[in-house]
Amino acid sequence: MMVAWTALLLSLKVAGCATLLNLFLGVGTGYLLARVRFPGRDLLDSLLTLPMVMPPTVLGYYLLVLLGSRGVLGAWLQRSFGINLIFTWQGAVIASTIVAFPIVFKPARSAFESVDGQLELAGRVLGISEIAIFFRITLPLAWRGILAGLLLAFARALGEFGATLMVAGSIPGKTQTLSIAVYEAVQAGQDDVANTLVLITSLVCIAVLLSAGRLAPGRVTNR
Repeated sequence: MMVAWTALLLSLKVAGCATLLNLFLGVGTGYLLARVRFPGRDLLDSLLTLPMVMPPTVLGYYLLVLLGSRGVLGAWLQRSFGINLIFTWQGAVIASTIVAFPIVFKPARSAFESVDGQLELAGRVLGISEIAIFFRITLPLAWRGILAGLLLAFARALGEFGATLMVAGSIPGKTQTLSIAVYEAVQAGQDDVANTLVLITSLVCIAVLLSAGRLAPGRVTNR
């Protein structure tokens, strides 16, 4: 049981940090592509959506090449700041953030595009600043879709396996998340531990999916 709770707490920390990063990265990028037109916008959209369809192990390999001790970014971080992200929980956060990014970015863009532009235009006519328009008009009308995407991204980050395993490895108590702990338990023949981990993961994911479903735009609730 100690292994299960340690893995759960680590997974929640990694998923929480990844979701917080995507709150800024995914929502910001979604707003940019929803409001600004420029050459290559569709190509950029496709590139940003790649982690959704790319095999996690391939994504993990790219991250290893980038963040490893011989990688461009990894070597610079090691040389300049003494930072090593490989086989750390911070590396797991980066992997989970990238894997879950499209799940926040796509709903956020759709939510911003669904906001009536006439309302924003009316705000500009009244002399409201762009920041005030965003927080007083655009965001209140788009928040349900954004929050639903964030919840789904949290669930995706919580269950991330391939990219996380390649970047962070499987160090018990340090980088061994729930999904990796399940794999290790099955490989070791520890069926009781595996069953406990699977049950915990399933319950958390079901709760998140139910919450995201209730926040889906256009959902009609029975009274």
